[in-house]
Amino acid sequence: MSATPSRPKPIRKAVFPVAGLGTRFLPATKVVPKELLPVVDRPLIQYAVDEAREAGIEQMIFVTGRGKTGIVEHFDIAFELEKTMAERGRDTSVLDCTRAVPGDVIAVRQQVPLGLGHAIWCARAIVGDEPFAIFLPDELMVARAGGSGCMKQMVEAYEEVGGNLVSVLEVPIEQVSSYGVIAPGESRGKLTEVRGLVEKPPVSAAPSNKIVSGRYILQPEVMGLLAAQERGAGGEIQLTDAMAKLIGSQPFHALTFDGARYDCGSKVGFVEATLAIALSRPDMGEAVRAMAQRLLG
Repeated sequence: MSATPSRPKPIRKAVFPVAGLGTRFLPATKVVPKELLPVVDRPLIQYAVDEAREAGIEQMIFVTGRGKTGIVEHFDIAFELEKTMAERGRDTSVLDCTRAVPGDVIAVRQQVPLGLGHAIWCARAIVGDEPFAIFLPDELMVARAGGSGCMKQMVEAYEEVGGNLVSVLEVPIEQVSSYGVIAPGESRGKLTEVRGLVEKPPVSAAPSNKIVSGRYILQPEVMGLLAAQERGAGGEIQLTDAMAKLIGSQPFHALTFDGARYDCGSKVGFVEATLAIALSRPDMGEAVRAMAQRLLG
């Protein structure tokens, strides 16, 4: 596992595929995008954007669908709301994290739901010839107290090894058929060389129990591979299949995130994330812990 000879291009852009229908959360998501459902007092998408900003990413590219305009509006200035709050003596700084500089937030429409690979390909004109990050907002990645977020850890590793990088975590082997799985090579600390990738393999054929966990740094050449529109698992255009074709021609590594991950694509995972974050908050943790003890008692 050797370092790249020259400093790689910086990661300035991130793609957020947010065009999904959120059917597992109906009826809550009939009108409200799943990415705007709150985990305590911040919508899910806000956590992902905050993580991107911490990592030094400057431009957020949302790949949206019909009925998803609220995601972009969340990062707009709410003049009437802020004016009313100020007139009533309320603190408007709570909205600071939602404000975006013009041009920092861009929306692209995915008109047909053809899979994650297709959603990423829809952002090709904005990504251009730069390396870029991908965030799956369903995967809520929470840093340890005093630590850095998942993407910041990945950017630091990328500056050392370059090429392509994915975040991974280990799951029980019986769960691998629900995820993209890496075939691991040489490891050094939290970094593992990726020698192969397979999307949703049967347990008997899984090359490991290390699954790709919703964060990526990819080189722009992946867009050319996605342009072929080849169908993979589930009849969809799979990002994993295109990434697998980069292995051997470009460096490819996996980083095991030092922190916690919550699968907010499921109801139980969403509740777990809400409870975990509430318990960690100094303004409410003690009260929530007492409430949970009463309910469990």
